[in-house]
Amino acid sequence: MILAKKSLGQNFLKSEKALSQIMEAGEIEPRETVLEIGPGLGALTEKLLLSGARVIAVEKDDNLFTKLKGKFKNELEEGRIALIHEDIMDFKIETLREKYKLIANIPYNITGAILEKFLSASHQPEKMVLLVQKEVAERIVARDGKESILSISVKAYGKPTYIDRVLAGSFVPAPKVDSAIISIENISKDFFQDFSEESFFRILKAGFLAKRKKLSSNLSTFAHKEKLEAALVTLGFTPNARAEELPPQGWRKITQIVQEL
Repeated sequence: MILAKKSLGQNFLKSEKALSQIMEAGEIEPRETVLEIGPGLGALTEKLLLSGARVIAVEKDDNLFTKLKGKFKNELEEGRIALIHEDIMDFKIETLREKYKLIANIPYNITGAILEKFLSASHQPEKMVLLVQKEVAERIVARDGKESILSISVKAYGKPTYIDRVLAGSFVPAPKVDSAIISIENISKDFFQDFSEESFFRILKAGFLAKRKKLSSNLSTFAHKEKLEAALVTLGFTPNARAEELPPQGWRKITQIVQEL
């Protein structure tokens, strides 16, 4: 019997409904390459293989890796799956020479790190379908209408969609919170055509430095407050606009303006 390790954020998905929703959102075609993070007991892996995809599964846990090698012995011999015994944060994305989709029930304690690693990579996935904490999923899509560093960071690279809630009882062991499936499509770096990613995120983080302050005050180290307020007005916002009010394209224009001031 394999026991989940809390230190690795392990919660094994058992819900057939959730597995089917993940597969449907992934829109997987036969012979496509799918990268799976933390396959665990292999429930999602089985579905991916049945779709005809070539699966690259990265598993850090020693015991689970051994179990997966036995479970997918035939698929390994046929070259339909590659099992990699490694921490996903050490995984070299450049080793993937083909197009790929990232579809996984990821360790929730490194959700932000995984999003940053793959969205900012030189070889980005075509699409991501992830099972994350419900609260995180809601923040990513800004369901309350308020943007955050997380939501803007994701939307700068692609289009996130909230698929559905997954109840805590859908896992073994059951986590303390509900989860949700999200997809991120149209992934690219087109957003950064007129400025560097580094410049954009430096300005974004400064803008959210003090959430209750006006955006023009938070960005006053980059340009005069009065000029920033005037710029906000030209973009259709009030001079008192706060960081959470601006959508991604607003942040794009602010970055362009700040670089010109």
